[in-house]
Amino acid sequence: MNPRAVFIAGPLKGSAFELGEGALSVGRDSTNDVRLPDSLLSRRHCRIERAGEGFVLKDLESLNGTFVNGRPVREQALAEGDRVTVGESCFVFLSGEGETAGAPSHLVTLSDRHMEAHSTVRLKAEEARYLRPPQEGGPSEDALAGIVRDLALLVRVSTSVNSVRETAELQRELLRLVFEAVPAERGAILLVGPDGRVVSEFGLDRTEGGAGAVEVSRTILRQVLEEGAAVLAGDLFEGGFDDVESIRAARLSSLLCAPLVLYGRALGAVYLTTADPATRFDEGQLELVTVICRIAAVALNNARHVEQLESENDLLRAEASVEHGMVGESPAVKKVYQFIARVAPADTTVLVRGESGTGKELAARALHQNSPRGVRPFVAINCAALTETLLESELFGHERGAFTGALAQKKGKLEVADGGTLFLDEVGEMPHAIQAKLLRVLQEREFERVGGTRTIRVDVRVVAATNRDLEEAVRKGGFRQDLYYRLNVVSFEMPALRDRREDIPLLASYFVAKYAAKFKRRVTGLSPEARACLVNYDWPGNVRELENAVERAVVLGSTERVLPEDLPETVLDAAPDPSAQGPDAAQPFPRYHDALRESKRQLILRALEQSAGNFTEAARLLGVHPNYLHRLIRNLNLRPEIKK
Repeated sequence: MNPRAVFIAGPLKGSAFELGEGALSVGRDSTNDVRLPDSLLSRRHCRIERAGEGFVLKDLESLNGTFVNGRPVREQALAEGDRVTVGESCFVFLSGEGETAGAPSHLVTLSDRHMEAHSTVRLKAEEARYLRPPQEGGPSEDALAGIVRDLALLVRVSTSVNSVRETAELQRELLRLVFEAVPAERGAILLVGPDGRVVSEFGLDRTEGGAGAVEVSRTILRQVLEEGAAVLAGDLFEGGFDDVESIRAARLSSLLCAPLVLYGRALGAVYLTTADPATRFDEGQLELVTVICRIAAVALNNARHVEQLESENDLLRAEASVEHGMVGESPAVKKVYQFIARVAPADTTVLVRGESGTGKELAARALHQNSPRGVRPFVAINCAALTETLLESELFGHERGAFTGALAQKKGKLEVADGGTLFLDEVGEMPHAIQAKLLRVLQEREFERVGGTRTIRVDVRVVAATNRDLEEAVRKGGFRQDLYYRLNVVSFEMPALRDRREDIPLLASYFVAKYAAKFKRRVTGLSPEARACLVNYDWPGNVRELENAVERAVVLGSTERVLPEDLPETVLDAAPDPSAQGPDAAQPFPRYHDALRESKRQLILRALEQSAGNFTEAARLLGVHPNYLHRLIRNLNLRPEIKK
């Protein structure tokens, strides 16, 4: 079947749109191939178009974003079963090529020129005797007996093929029934995709009863599929081809190939051969196989469709059960995805570096979920949030009476994570005494609880994270060198948000949708002005700060779109200067914010002038903390003017 988009939610639920060879556009405008009357959609929202042998989804700079499997994207290659969400609508992409081979038949291709036969018969399905209109003067008694036998077989074929749902078993049963009507030694069923290429093949040997090699002619198969007519070729090798080694080895005497046609399109073909010189297929067998193929085409198509739907259902169930983590399509984030894909299956210690708020714990969870330990616990502990005594107890556990307040035995995070993954956040803040005990765990995989004497063995993978320069900490004696080497077996760095600004609109759209649903507010997305403010800000708090800013905007906003005035003041301070964009440039945000920003600039410059460039004195004159003054200078881009 052709690639298509099947809507499972929204106004067009239950509708399907074929893609064919062109593109499929989606949006509110009537010029789109799929028009959705949804205020959450842009006039031209997104488009699916062919790219090579596959299809790519492109977001057409929509206001509210396009989501694939719950994640906002700008452009993404679509895979079988991908779920695309636009506004209140959702559709599943079906490539039509998701069928898998039932059983390999090891088909052997014969050269085109080898397939010249003395006797070749071509038969269209409508010309078969059982599909022709009745004629005057009925058949003879012998012919009538043959027809009765054939009809009995057709009834058995219809009953059998419609009682089997699994494609491979259905193909096996079909060939077994065909062998009752035709003295073929070997048979094959070849199923093709929309482009005519073979996507599934199943072969059967009459004598062995199992899969066997079947010699297939490209020429005859192509003719049968293109013309939709069955072909019978007899006396294949009485035409001077005995000197060809491959033909001598095959020694075929007859060949029969009939198309599996449904709704005027060939789904595949049944291919039968025999090498017995005494066996010749006849036209009666050709007609019977043609009718059998007509009956079987419906059953095969239904079986493939059912298997495809079951596969899609499994994909959707799996997708619904996974909580999405990292969002982004920038080159920096894609490197992280690739690294996780390579490292996750290996049971090795990993050190994740990066600034606070970059998503180090999300990366650690991705490492765990994609590893063989994914079904076991993922346990996280923040080494900077606890005192030394509490951290030791939380990590290793304690026995009853080990210290004041230890009223009962308690398992530590290491025991809880046994068989799974232990995530040590901010490991650079871990006290020296606990570093020594952790080193033993990494080396020996054993430890004792606080106040205990019994050695406990654990099987745990350690993933550590830090925003500190551990090499510098080792040089200054703040971190054990031997522990550093144990943790730094494999390491990677999470990029700061300012280093992947192209991901900011995607992340913001994701958070808007998340918090609009959480707070039950109708928020359709970001205004262009608010988006410009977000992209221009440096985000020292990274993704965590962006998420907090968007959550605040959703809570405090009063319109259906996030506006600049809904954003924190620090974000507005960093908005682009309209004077630098030329007189014809569109205003990036309302004039009120222009005036407010300019007033701040003038106040700061005047205070610095009065204090002769002394930042501490200028901050006192302004009534703000010096750190806040430095941040304002950075956000307002005043450094060049101060240096003049």
